[in-house]
Formats: sequence, structure tokens, C-alpha cells
Amino acid sequence: MLVLGIETSCDETGIALYSSDGGLLSHTLYSQIETHAEFGGVVPELASRDHVRKTLPLISEALANAGVKRGQIEGVAYTSGPGLVGALLVGAAVGRSLAWALGVPALAVHHMEGHLLAPMLEEDAPAFPFIALLVSGGHTQLVEVSGVGQYRLLGESLDDAAGEAFDKTAKMLGLPYPGGPELARLAGLGDSGHFRFPRPMTDRPGLDFSFSGLKTFALNTKYKVLPDGHKLDEQQIKQVKADIARAFEDAVVDTLVIKCRRAIKESGCKRLVLAGGVSANKRLRERLWDTLKKEGGQAYYPRPEFCTDNGAMIAYAGWRRLKAGQSEPLRFNAQPRWKLSDLPTA
Repeated sequence: MLVLGIETSCDETGIALYSSDGGLLSHTLYSQIETHAEFGGVVPELASRDHVRKTLPLISEALANAGVKRGQIEGVAYTSGPGLVGALLVGAAVGRSLAWALGVPALAVHHMEGHLLAPMLEEDAPAFPFIALLVSGGHTQLVEVSGVGQYRLLGESLDDAAGEAFDKTAKMLGLPYPGGPELARLAGLGDSGHFRFPRPMTDRPGLDFSFSGLKTFALNTKYKVLPDGHKLDEQQIKQVKADIARAFEDAVVDTLVIKCRRAIKESGCKRLVLAGGVSANKRLRERLWDTLKKEGGQAYYPRPEFCTDNGAMIAYAGWRRLKAGQSEPLRFNAQPRWKLSDLPTA
């Protein structure tokens, strides 16, 4: 079965083709970073308009790269949520319409299920069951995964997601958009022993997260070290910001690792999947790999290009469900808020 995947949940247009026989045949991606950089964040209306302009040309590009004709498509999968409603509607409208025109089944895919299954695109794919840490700009969740559609939420962020906290802290430090990767790069220049930030909610039972307070702690630290009228030179200011970035990153990574270790011990499952945009963070990957190794388990994560939003994960997730006989009626809608637990099994 050859499935076309369409991802338009936020500020990246991703298209991919996945085949039962050949696996991932091609994937194309257009990032809107330059469009939104001058605003310091995603502007929903601009994001939607860019998806309108880019989705069909990228589909043609993906087909050409794979050497596949449009009539060979046997199913279409598109992101229906969660995400920005306008952006979602673009992909849903194109995907459902294309499926109708070709006379093939269509499927609305849950964006986070796409991230959760992204490590399945790698040669060393995890087997079920496993624990998944979904960590991105909009979500931080620990999920027990017994199979496709068999998800049990173990814990989640009660306020800001980890990626959101990264972006907001980066903005406080005057870093360019997108802030998360910039903060991680700056943290690489910082001294891990200069500042010590709290590890929120690790001193109590449970698997929930809270990262909002870390932003405030970072801001207060900045004001304390760099008050109005400070006499530090440019290089000293850069080093202070690097030390704050390192302390913030260390706090987030430690918190995520502590909660993951707790989830592994409580569940007895020795396989951990790391997915979502923040899963590209090098320090987080290294720490979780070492932690799972010490616990006698293994950590799995997708290659960096499949950590952020992409069409490949949507094509694969859609393929799993279309192959199981699931499809959508002749309609489409966007679900900007959509729980993983609401998904059927496949």
C-alpha cells in the first residue's frame, strides 16, 4: 500500500510517501522560520497562507523524487490535530479532496501519534510495549504504549510544555527565533556549575511536569546578575547568558530524566521512546541513553530530521491505520485539541 502523508499542523509543510514494500520513498519539507522570525513567534494567519502556497507543489516534488505517479497513490493521510486550526484545515482539505479525486481512502492522523511512531521509521525500531516521552513546543507527556492506539497517559505538563519553556527563556535572553535550538547552542558555551536551577516536581510522587516556574527563575537570575547599570562588557554578558542557558537546560533535562526513570521503574517496561521537537536536544538524548543502559533497557529516538514536524511520521502513522482498514468518511475537519486516548486501536 502506497500512502501519501501531509503535515500542516503549525509552521512546517511536510509531505512524504510511505510504501508497504519500499518503506519511506521520499519526504519533502518547507520551513516557515524566516517568515515568522521577524515576529518572534508563529503568526497563525501567515502560517495558513504559506501552507496554501506550498502543499501542492511539495506533493508534486515528493512524487517526482520517488518516481511515483499521482494515480499510484493508494491512501492519503493528513494531520487533523492538534495544532493551529487554520493550518490544519489546509492539509485536511487538500488531503481529503485528493483522496476523493483519486478514489482512495483518507485518514485523519493525530499529530502526536505521528511523533510517537516516528522511531518506527528507523532500522532499530522499538517493539511494543514501550514508554514514550513526547516532548515538544506544545506537549510534554509520558505515555504507556501497548500498541497502535493503545495509549495510557502517565503524566503531562501542568503548565508550559518543555519546548515552550525553552522558547520563552530564549526570548528572555534575547536569542533569535526559533529560540529552543538557539538556547541549546548557547548552553553548550555555559558553565554547568555557575548557577543551579530547581528541578520542579521531582521532590514529590507522580509523573506530571511543570516548567513555567523555570522561566521565572531564569528571568530573576538574569535581572540579579545583569541589573540596570551593570558594568559588564559584551563578552562577560554573553558568558552570563550562556551560564543561565546551561543552568536552564540542565534543569529541564534532569527533570525529564528523573520522571522517565520513575516511569520505567513503576511500569517495569525497559524500552523508552523519545519523540517530538525537543527530542533532538543532544544532552537529553545522551542522558536518557545512559539512564536506560544503567537500568538494563534501551532508548529509541528518530533521526533529528524526524524529531520536528514532518510528513514522514504522518505517512507512516496513516499507513499503519489504513492498512488495518480504518478510513474517514467524505468530510474533513480540524481538531486543534485532540487527546491521544480518544484514538481507536489499529
